[in-house]
Amino acid sequence: MTKRERWLVAIPVYNEVDTVSEILDQVGHYASDVLVVDDGSSDGTAEVLRGRTDVNVVRHPENQGYGAALRSAFAYTIDHGFDGVVTLDCDGQHQPKRIPRFIEAAAAADIVSGSRYLKQYEGDDEPPAERMFINRRITGELNHRLGFNLTDAFCGFKAYRTSGIRQLRITDNGYAMPLQLWVEAAAAGLRVIEIPVPLIYLDLSRSFGGSLDHAETRLNYYNQVLDDAMRVVQAEGKTFSSAKSICGHSAG
Repeated sequence: MTKRERWLVAIPVYNEVDTVSEILDQVGHYASDVLVVDDGSSDGTAEVLRGRTDVNVVRHPENQGYGAALRSAFAYTIDHGFDGVVTLDCDGQHQPKRIPRFIEAAAAADIVSGSRYLKQYEGDDEPPAERMFINRRITGELNHRLGFNLTDAFCGFKAYRTSGIRQLRITDNGYAMPLQLWVEAAAAGLRVIEIPVPLIYLDLSRSFGGSLDHAETRLNYYNQVLDDAMRVVQAEGKTFSSAKSICGHSAG
């Protein structure tokens, strides 16, 4: 008999006191092992989490960034012997009911990445113009340079197999972490599948941190992170020629 896999659901949070309880209640219908990485919240989120007995919590004493929160989630996944982890945001933009579909798709992939542009759903929101522009530019650059055929480089709704996580060296603490992730995944020859998810934008005023709230500055920064990540793996003699054969799309 095949051993049943153990999957973790990990949610990075930072000042999500208005949504965290509702999201965790929903996630609990689809996952028995839930981790919240509280990245230094100061708005009462930590107090809410202390009152929950159905989740595990890793707390950063200070806000370190989105990438740092996911690094903590990856480390927890490995250290506690899970076969994989599903990551989703806590702001209501990712629907917990889709968690089983991500785990199902991970039977044929190392990384299953949500895409808001693979399929149109009734009620889809109109994305902020500058965010969509940056997403398309960076996604196109990744495809060109790494050989992928991604449609959404930045969606945080993902499933990662632990065997794949072990091959990723993520050092970026901020919102540019996905760029380093894709470079590392391509260099390691990981199997990647995109599955569609609804396009939901609830926080149009989200800050990316200081000067990164300026679209051109953010785009330049993302390109610099991509350049740096590629230099690191190329210095080790790795190539990206296999990416085209390992990146596909799946209906959902």
